[in-house]
Parts: sequence; structure tokens; C-alpha cells
Amino acid sequence: MKFQVSSEIDYEVRFPSTLILNIHALRTPAQTVLEETFTVEPYVRIEEFTSVNGENRFARMEVTEPMTLRIAYRATVDTHPKTIDLDQNLENVPVVQLDGSVIPFLFPSRYCQSDKLYRMAYNQFGKIEGTPSRVLAIADWIYENVEYLSGSTNSQTSAYDTIAERAGVCRDFAHLGVTLCRALTIPARYFTGYAYQLTPPDFHACFEAFIGGQWILFDATRLAPLNGLVKIATGRDAADAAVASIFGNVVCTAMKVDCQVVDPDFVPFAYDRANLKGMSYQ
Repeated sequence: MKFQVSSEIDYEVRFPSTLILNIHALRTPAQTVLEETFTVEPYVRIEEFTSVNGENRFARMEVTEPMTLRIAYRATVDTHPKTIDLDQNLENVPVVQLDGSVIPFLFPSRYCQSDKLYRMAYNQFGKIEGTPSRVLAIADWIYENVEYLSGSTNSQTSAYDTIAERAGVCRDFAHLGVTLCRALTIPARYFTGYAYQLTPPDFHACFEAFIGGQWILFDATRLAPLNGLVKIATGRDAADAAVASIFGNVVCTAMKVDCQVVDPDFVPFAYDRANLKGMSYQ
């Protein structure tokens, strides 16, 4: 499925600073970047690099004097996520058998304090049979018990705060899903991307759970079709997959994000409760 994605961000740089942006579409077995452009006006020195695992793509910019910076990214991306049967035979991989690259996604992290929500997770979801059903129940519970409320949280809000406030945005929904999974010894990671039909248009956050040896996508907000996403990054939480990391005095003054489907035969996909179908962007 082909998508055209774009993001335009304006920054006011008040004194020499460094910006690290994470807005490029990933190149993975399930996602091909057919063409892309990345421009910065006025010109500043740009260095592109990938994360330690070689997946997330970053652009680092050194701004040596005060200025208004305009950044634009556009890409045509072909995605081919895999439909997964979420039946009872698709079980959690025992910790002793997990690959070393998956182990970090079992641990508490800055925004996902799974050690603090252990009791709540087991009381609410521990008796549900089957790992897929357990994670689906987590996503449903978040959707039904946490209000999606723009402006209700900030960059410091954690999953523990979201449980207390019962309100948040996609970032908070994703953090809570990750946290409750990890509390149940299910590896989980934060997912950010461009999202088709998201209203209002913005970067979107979901979470992935590692079940049956593969990362499977879950979106507790239900705001975008699961096959309408273009992956930007994954990480332990938003600290690993932030759209922008600022080192200095920089203020974002404008942002515009868009994701449009190119294929006219696109059919939105959501979880099939009758047949328990899911989706993987691995």
C-alpha cells in the first residue's frame, strides 16, 4: 500500500543549539521508501545517522546563530504489513528463550514504570487466557477507561500519571499499553509514525507487543486504521522515539503533518473480534 507522507516544522532558534529530528520513514522488510526529500531553510549543517540497532533514522543539525528554521520532509512509502492470526496458539515467548535484542523491552523505562503497575496489571488482566487476548484486553481497557483529551498532558507525563488522571493523548495511551504489557512479562515497545485518516493530522503513537516471536501492533486510541500507518521509529518509550530532541534554546512555532493513501483500493483494517486478526509491521 503506497502512502505520501509529509511534515513541515518551523523552529525559532534563540541561540546556538543542536536539534536531532526523527521524522524520516523507516526502511524495513515491511516498508520501502520509494522516494523522499528532506530540506532545511536556511541551510545548516546536517548529519544523518541511525540508532544502535540500525533502524531508527535521525537528522542532527547544528545551528550556530539565532534564526528561524524551516524543515520539510516528504516521502512516498510502500508498506506491506502482515496480517496475523491472533489465536490461542500464538503465545508469549518465555524470557529464557528471548533474543537479547528483545530483553530491554521487558524492563521499566522513563515513561513506562511497569514495576509500579504490576499489581494493577495482574488483578485486571492476569487471569485472561492467551497472550493475544490479554494484550487486546489491555488495549480495550485503555480505550474504555482513559479519555482522549488534547492538551491534558505534557512531555513529562508517564503511564503512572495517566492511570491516575485517566486522560491523555496517543503518546500516553501507547505508554500505558507498553507498561501494562511489561508488567505481565510481555515485551512491548513504543511505535510512532504517520497515520492516514488521523484527525487532526499529527504524528501518531501506538505500541507493539512481542508475541509468538514477532512484534504485533496495537492502537488503544482507535483513531487510525492499523494498515494506514507509516512507521517512523520504535523504542522503549517516547524518550527513544521523540520526533525532536532539542539541545539549546529552541521553540517550535508551527507544525504540519500529513499522510495520504495513493492506492485507490485501500481498505481500512481494524481488529477482527470474530476471527482475532492482528497486524505486524516487522
